[in-house]
Amino acid sequence: MGLITFLSDFGYRDHYVAAVKARILHLAPEVPVLDITHGIEPFNIAHAVHVLGAVYADFPVGTVHLVGVNDLGAPRAAWHAARLRGHYFVSADNGLLPLLCDGSPEELVVLGAGQAASPSPTRDLLAPAAVHLARGHALTDLGPLTTDSYQLLNRQLRLQDNRITGHVVHVDHYGNLITDISRPAMEVIGRDRPFAIHFARETVRDIAPHFQAADPGEAVCIFNSQDRLCIGINQGNASELLGLHFDSQVDVRFTV
Repeated sequence: MGLITFLSDFGYRDHYVAAVKARILHLAPEVPVLDITHGIEPFNIAHAVHVLGAVYADFPVGTVHLVGVNDLGAPRAAWHAARLRGHYFVSADNGLLPLLCDGSPEELVVLGAGQAASPSPTRDLLAPAAVHLARGHALTDLGPLTTDSYQLLNRQLRLQDNRITGHVVHVDHYGNLITDISRPAMEVIGRDRPFAIHFARETVRDIAPHFQAADPGEAVCIFNSQDRLCIGINQGNASELLGLHFDSQVDVRFTV
């Protein structure tokens, strides 16, 4: 029996999360459901992609990831189930899956073809599909295969001989800034040369093992567990103190 994870922008004040879980419990009381978070900013696909992309591979192969973010789809009301790297995903056709895959999943099927529209597609369409997959049934039982999906593209790093230009892709609960600059990119471009990381009016010239390695109030850079360059202020909110937010530019410059 598989596992279902549940991520949404439903929040914690209303009954929406409980309604979806009640539907899963009714359909398959034996299937465990683990919440990732329901605090995704409403309709924020980039936030959902970052959180899901950071954690889904930590779950066992075969896990089904139920995604209730912007679940009526944009710009069209459509829904998909997909297989990617041994995991399954059910989501609205809103660009989330192409961003998560950085392209196309290994298999993609259309959900709900011919069904009447629902005001709660996560409960009425996506949850039953997740149960079907968690019970080990075939993806293609859910609907026809397709390659047609709403496309959003990840912002690409700008790589030069002596410079990497990236951007903030997420601000976490502590105000730390997660960027799209990866450790492999810095190793390939840097070739063991000295470097300086430039953001706002700050310059940092080394990578610390963790945020507490700096003195309180000082800016510090680390690689997180996904090997992404992160900027923080020890015991402070880097986003507020530095004035940096989603999509703010970060540069790494290497000595010639």
